[in-house]
Amino acid sequence: MLPSMAITPPHVHQINVSDGGVPKLPVPEAYITVQGVAGDRQRSAQYHGGVDRAVCLYSLEVIEALRTEGHAVAPGSCGENLTLAGLGWARLKPGDRLRIGTDVRLEVSSYTVPCKQNARWFVKKDFMRMSHKKHPGWSRLYARVLAEGKVRRGDSVTVEEDNGAGP
Repeated sequence: MLPSMAITPPHVHQINVSDGGVPKLPVPEAYITVQGVAGDRQRSAQYHGGVDRAVCLYSLEVIEALRTEGHAVAPGSCGENLTLAGLGWARLKPGDRLRIGTDVRLEVSSYTVPCKQNARWFVKKDFMRMSHKKHPGWSRLYARVLAEGKVRRGDSVTVEEDNGAGP
């Protein structure tokens, strides 16, 4: 079970990019555009990237909980661009908005379907351990970019939950 209370203020723990595939490697800062994170590339545009899947998000606390189960996951290994810490991850859902640092605004667009490229990090190759359908609250999230800008490690993260009232 995931911790229900955050013990650190919500922030960007790590920014991750790659030239395609996983793991994505840490960088100290990156520019985020409506097309995604500058310097990052996805191996399959059919399943990853595009304006509705511009940024992949994951939780440091979920990664740590998966590690306690024996999985060899680490920040960036699951293909997320931003590893976030201190959030009530299981409560985040499509429609919620996040402000990162002073400029960047994201809107959660969907839960991320687990990718077989992540099997190597999981005990018995059970990468479906990250499936929202099988394990709600343990999935990565995709986000669209509402406001572009630079993100840096340590930037604050503020959640604006979707109340159903629209933009």
